[in-house]
Amino acid sequence: MKKRWVSWWITNCFWAMLFVLGTIMVWTRKVDGAGAIQTPEVKLISFVVLVLAFVIPLVIQSVWLVVNVRTSK
Repeated sequence: MKKRWVSWWITNCFWAMLFVLGTIMVWTRKVDGAGAIQTPEVKLISFVVLVLAFVIPLVIQSVWLVVNVRTSK
């Protein structure tokens, strides 16, 4: 039982760090890979795309949490 919780926390930390690093990258870059200048509006759109990409891992982690809670009771 404890291994499931530890692996859940490690996975959550990994995804959180990846999200934070992606957010920092989006908000601090001046020019993207295609050479387009990053205005605040474009940065916001890039951030929304990043958030949408992290919805899938969020759903998976939520289901995993429910499974862990149910099996631990």
